[in-house]
Amino acid sequence: MNRYVLDANALIALLQDEPGAEKVSDVINAAYKGDAVIIMHKANLLEVYYDAYRYRGKEQADLMLAEVEKCPIQINAEITDEIFTEAGRLKATYKMSFADSFALAQASVSGGALLTSDHHEFDVIEGNESIKFFWIR
Repeated sequence: MNRYVLDANALIALLQDEPGAEKVSDVINAAYKGDAVIIMHKANLLEVYYDAYRYRGKEQADLMLAEVEKCPIQINAEITDEIFTEAGRLKATYKMSFADSFALAQASVSGGALLTSDHHEFDVIEGNESIKFFWIR
């Protein structure tokens, strides 16, 4: 079974029907069928909520969150010691946002491929870490 970690920009691409949305949709459909597992750290879901709140207001952000919670996405709200130290190591080693360090740490710890479009942040990591990536664009 394929395992994926959902980055905020991939979920935003799906919600806003941006390029790459069809690849995210395909992975979610595979999860509905039981052919894939999708994990997202709550720190990354916060980015999606923030984006919706900022541009569309609280009501739309809350509606979006309710819809995401219906999807076959396992939201990891824990910061285990393993996630904590891996996120810290990655943030210290590479220049990245706090939330990006959580997405990468979740992918590293869970062994899932990071579902993302963020080449700017992650191209250097792909060549230097054992973390797998699934590029949506």
